[in-house]
Formats: sequence, structure tokens, C-alpha cells
Amino acid sequence: MTVRVAVTGATGRMGGEVLAAAADRDDVDVVLAVSRSAGETVEGVAVEAADDLPELLAERDPDVLVDFTGPESCVEYAAACAEAGVAVVSGTTGLGDDGFDALRNVAADVPVLYASNFSRGIAALRRAVREAVPALDGYDIELTETHHNAKRDAPSGTALTILEDIDDVRGAAERVHGREGEAPRSEGEVGVHARRAGDIAGEHEVLLAGNHESLSLTHRAGSRGVFAAGALDAAAWLSGRDAEWYDFTEVLE
Repeated sequence: MTVRVAVTGATGRMGGEVLAAAADRDDVDVVLAVSRSAGETVEGVAVEAADDLPELLAERDPDVLVDFTGPESCVEYAAACAEAGVAVVSGTTGLGDDGFDALRNVAADVPVLYASNFSRGIAALRRAVREAVPALDGYDIELTETHHNAKRDAPSGTALTILEDIDDVRGAAERVHGREGEAPRSEGEVGVHARRAGDIAGEHEVLLAGNHESLSLTHRAGSRGVFAAGALDAAAWLSGRDAEWYDFTEVLE
């Protein structure tokens, strides 16, 4: 069955990647694309005004909306989906507690799948981190992430998810963001470093060091297309499911 998909932020980096990935698939059909800057055509799809989303959802009747926009827009679009009975797949990062609470409220009415990263490789990296950290008890941990120079939130949503994984298996730790001047390392702290340069799609490295050895776990995304493909996998999987909060690991399993 072909899943009818709506795409927000269609003129943005990730919106365009989602539309390009959808054009190469037979299991999804883009029936609606919206953006704050309407009037363009992206991957052969006419982009319409995001302000008209509630009416357009009712008119086009998509099964799932795929969102990679900003925190405020994400919450706004998800609320419109709750009203229209449209499932939501979102990879928008930078959401605060209020944003996540709003998304979880939407999940009471329609299925919602949120992931800070839709890469299968990142999912594997997270599993490796959850195994390595307890196996190397007491080792120092440093997390470094690198993204393109236009990324706004830091650390990245993926880095924050990895930090949560570390806390889950080792216990909550102090997070030290960068170092300057006299800054000796405290026992148990996790160093966090964010770099912004060029057009790098995304790199994440977890370094564990101690006992005269070190282990580096690294993932590099060569293209944003990998995230778009994962989001469409999630959309195809989510369509028709019960109203609930879902995780990308469920898609992979």
C-alpha cells in the first residue's frame, strides 16, 4: 500500500532531501508540501503556504506528515495534524521540555514518531555506546559532534540523545561543554564539544579513555539523504498505527 505523505519545510535543506528521497520510492506518495516561503517547485512538487496547513491537510488527506523544521513550527504543525487525524514523523531538534510535552500530548490523538536522528548507523552507534560504557567502568568519556555552519542548536539533538544513553547506563553525570583556561577534569564528568564548519552533514564521536587505552566510536553521515530515507521508512511503518508515542528503534526492529 502506498502511504500518502505531507512534507513541511519543503524549501529547506531536509525538506528538499525528503522530497528527493520520496521521488525514488514506490511505497510513498507526496500529496502535499508546504513551507513558509511558498510558490516554488521542489523535486517536481509545488510548495504551498504553511499557514494554510490545517485546510490543506483536510483537502489532501495525507496519512503521515514528515517534519524537519524548527521547534515552534514543529509544535504548530503537529497540533494541526492532531486536529486532522494525520500521523506525525518528526526529526526536528532544539525542542525544549515544553516542545516535547506538546508533541507527547499530540500522541494522545494520533501516532507520533520522534527521533533526533533517522540514521541506521546512529542507531547502531547508540547500541555500541550502551554496551561499551558499562564495560569500561570508570573510563573518561568525551563526546564531540560536528555539523554544517548553518546548524542552530548545540549540542546536536543526536548528541543529547547519546548523552542520555550514557546517563542511563552509568548514572547521571556532570556535562562540561568545552574547556578554557585552567579546567582540570572532574571524576565522572562527560566532556561535550560542538563544532560547526562547512557543509558537514553530521559526525559524532564518543571517546572512552583509561587504563592506558582508548576506544573511539564514530559515525559520519556522508549526506543528509540518509536521514530523509530513514524518516520515510518511519512514515511507511507508522501509517495506520494506534495513537501513541513511537521511537525509531521500533522501526528498525
